[in-house]
Amino acid sequence: MSDPHPASHLPEKARKLDEADPLRAKRAEFVLDDDTVYLDGNSLGALPAVVPARLADVVERQWGRLRIRSWTESGWWTAPERVGDRVAPLVGAAPGQVVAGDSTSVNVFKALVGAARMAGEERDEIVVDATTFPTDGYIAESAARMTGRRLVAADPAELVDALGARTAVALVNHVDYLSGRLHDLPGVTAAAHEAGALVVWDLCHSAGALPVRLDEHGVDLAVGCTYKYLNGGPGSPAYLYVRRDLQPRFDSPLPGWNSHRDPFGMSRRYEAADGALRGRVGTPDILSMLALEAALEVWDGVPIEVVRDKSLALTDFFLECVAAYVPPGRVESITPARHGERGSQVALRCAGAGEVMDALIARGVVGDFRHPDVLRFGFTPLYVSFAETERAARVLAEILTTGA
Repeated sequence: MSDPHPASHLPEKARKLDEADPLRAKRAEFVLDDDTVYLDGNSLGALPAVVPARLADVVERQWGRLRIRSWTESGWWTAPERVGDRVAPLVGAAPGQVVAGDSTSVNVFKALVGAARMAGEERDEIVVDATTFPTDGYIAESAARMTGRRLVAADPAELVDALGARTAVALVNHVDYLSGRLHDLPGVTAAAHEAGALVVWDLCHSAGALPVRLDEHGVDLAVGCTYKYLNGGPGSPAYLYVRRDLQPRFDSPLPGWNSHRDPFGMSRRYEAADGALRGRVGTPDILSMLALEAALEVWDGVPIEVVRDKSLALTDFFLECVAAYVPPGRVESITPARHGERGSQVALRCAGAGEVMDALIARGVVGDFRHPDVLRFGFTPLYVSFAETERAARVLAEILTTGA
């Protein structure tokens, strides 16, 4: 006999999926409310429970008692490269190629201008993902003006065709911030190299959610934030990856004393340090940096492939629940159904999306709204459960059905 209530099995399915989840114990390592479904980790990750005590030690002992001595005794001076090396395995990079510090925007600027300088003056175009997060576009336009190049905006599906003999560098998002579409990092990187160009990847919506494999795919430069799936805290330091063989040629447009070969020599002449240190600029934000370092401990022993498997299972299950619970025609997923094209979020187009999200939040389901009509739900595999996923879809359906 067929089930007269086709969605009635979903809570039980969620329970079984949670029981089989190899990451289920990780949730206890975060500060979360049992009565709230937090699906906004693609904007701000939850607080890892280890951070408050670690940060208190940084403030009270390292700064409060050791003071200036902490630059050496507490390892403050080497924190950017040390934290960079903790981020590195999460983006598929060997040590010595990632440095943490500054914002994503600043690192996009460093990477784009640095890449344009390496490309040579005869290459007079910078190609940018036309659907990119607005700031990336603003910086790409500024970098083009500053380096005397023309900006070419191309839809990601047509970006490979835009690459050619005039391309200096392309700036591409690994996962689109709005739709959650996963772009073809290996294919675009290979196409850029075939055209003799460099490529900079923005990893903000992929690092910590899926395998990136920068070294394996020969990526030139990459940038990313740490406050989304890496849970580093509001405004936590971003990072810059420069492939090892490119580091001797990387000419940063922001040469600071922290990236000098002899920072305490106070020379009037700038000489760049070796390796990833070339990506440093000024004095690092130690409080945020060390909070991030503590937060990254939740990744100890966690294979990124397992995270990816759960991410896809969560988003599959959410879409299944939405299809079962939500009245037909009320929402439309703009996130690709194919696993190879999906990040770790689901974006639903919905009439009155702003008001719908307000109602969801009021009922304990926290996602976010993007103008004009998109509901975004981010699934962070380290702490989001399948039961919460089912609840989110059910509450969404109740709101759309009742109009409450």
